[in-house]
Amino acid sequence: GLDNQCTSYQTIGTTLDGGFAPWMRAPARALWPISPDVARDDAALFEPLACAVGSVKRAPFQAGDNVAIIGAGPMGLLFALLYRSMGAGKVIVLDMASYRLEFALGVGVDAAINVAQHDAVAEVKRLTGLGADIVVDAVGNQIGTAVKLVRRGGQVILFGLRAHDNPQVNQYTITRYDLTLHGTFVGLHPFAQTIRMLESGAVQPAVLVTHRLPLSALGEGVRLMREQGAMKVLIETHL
Repeated sequence: GLDNQCTSYQTIGTTLDGGFAPWMRAPARALWPISPDVARDDAALFEPLACAVGSVKRAPFQAGDNVAIIGAGPMGLLFALLYRSMGAGKVIVLDMASYRLEFALGVGVDAAINVAQHDAVAEVKRLTGLGADIVVDAVGNQIGTAVKLVRRGGQVILFGLRAHDNPQVNQYTITRYDLTLHGTFVGLHPFAQTIRMLESGAVQPAVLVTHRLPLSALGEGVRLMREQGAMKVLIETHL
């Protein structure tokens, strides 16, 4: 039942060739129909949104909970959009890039903290009182910071992937303050729920799209993402 933990895990466009091509062959079981009423750009972001949906399901949430998200890139902001749609109290994002932080404010987060200029822990506690109810590490090496941002008895979602980083963490803090850590990888069976969210209009991820490029300019799109000159780039195969 743990499809996302299959010992022979494969996914088209990551471990298998595909994705950036005019046509792609996939098994029928991998295809999920989305209503034509959903805007194409929203539907195009179905897969990354599903990853965030699957992760959010792991950490019990109540409307009004304060959420801090480390990393204001596309995935971090998908988490922000989700938690906002679910009725979060304050949605706070943290990053070092001014472009991303300004963009985050534009899509409705309550606070965007530049960790290179401010004491992140002090700022989150100032905004929330005791710390965030839920902290999401959308970077992949911020577990040490995450356990400092979360309130006592709070929860941490470890979503980002950085296979070669080995961040330090104070285990005493986790034990003493009853913290719950959730390791989440792409989500377990999140697709049906994600489609319902898209079809209801509860979340519209296309607000993150800043550039549309033809397939022939794929390299330019990759460069923009690496240099943080874009938030989300859509590659159009028919241009």
